[in-house]
Amino acid sequence: MTKKVRIHHFKEMKQRGEKITMLTAYDYPTAKAFDAAGVDMLLVGDSLGDNMLGYDSTVPLTIDEMIPFARAVARAAERSFVVADLPFGTYEVSPEQAVESSIRMMKLSGAQAIKFEGGRRIARQVKAVTDAGIPFCGHLGFTPQSENALGGRRIQGRGEQGIQDLVDDALALQEAGAFAVVLEMVVAPAAEAVTKALDIPTIGIGAGSGTDGQVLVWLDMAGVGDWHPRFSRQFGQVGAEMTNAASGYVKAVKDVEFPAAEHTFDD
Repeated sequence: MTKKVRIHHFKEMKQRGEKITMLTAYDYPTAKAFDAAGVDMLLVGDSLGDNMLGYDSTVPLTIDEMIPFARAVARAAERSFVVADLPFGTYEVSPEQAVESSIRMMKLSGAQAIKFEGGRRIARQVKAVTDAGIPFCGHLGFTPQSENALGGRRIQGRGEQGIQDLVDDALALQEAGAFAVVLEMVVAPAAEAVTKALDIPTIGIGAGSGTDGQVLVWLDMAGVGDWHPRFSRQFGQVGAEMTNAASGYVKAVKDVEFPAAEHTFDD
C-alpha cells in the first residue's frame, strides 16, 4: 500500500489477516524514516517522557510538552497514520475534559487519532471523544500511567478472571467507538481471546503473535539506550553506530583531520 493509510484500512487489514505495523516516533527525521519504510501507524506515545525527556516514568509528562513532538511527527508522515497519546491527568476527570484535551491535541498537532489508557472505567470518555468525531485507539493490559496502582511493570491477563476482565474492557472500548486497541504486556492466551472477541484490530506489545499487529518503542527496536525489555527485538544497533560516529568525529577534530580542504571555503 503506497497511498495514505486511513482509519478504515485497519479493519480491512484485520479482515484479510494482514498484520498491522506500528512504531513510536517523536521527531521529524525519525518519523520521516519510518514513513518511508512503510510503517502503517506512528505513535507519538507518552513514552516520550521516560524515553526521550529523561523522566522516571510517563506520569510527569504534560500535554504542552507532547504537542510540539506530535506536530513534528505529523508533518513528516506522508503515508503513515499518526496517533497521539493523551498524558496522565488530561482525560480522567470527565468526558468533557477528555474531549477538550483531544480537540486541543488534534488541532495543534495534526495527528489523525488519539490514544489513552483504560477500559470500562473510561468508556464514557471514549464515547464522548468518538461522538465528537475524533478517532480513538484504546490501550489495555499494562498501562504505564497506572504503574503505581498496578504495583510496577507487571504482566496482565493471568488466569480466567484476568482474561475475562481484559475481554470485557476491550468490548467496552469497541462499543464506545474505538477503532483499535493496544494490548501491552499481556499473556498470549489473553491477547488471543481479546483479538477473537473484537471486530476491531488489536496491536500487541509484549502480547505474543496472536494480535492483529505489533508496536514497539523505536529505541528498543533499533538498539538505542541501556534498557531493552524482554518482549522487544533489536533490528539494528543504532545506538552503537551513533557512538561510533561521534567518536570518529571527536578523533578527526582532535587530530586536525577535520575539516579538510574539501570542507573549507576559499576566497
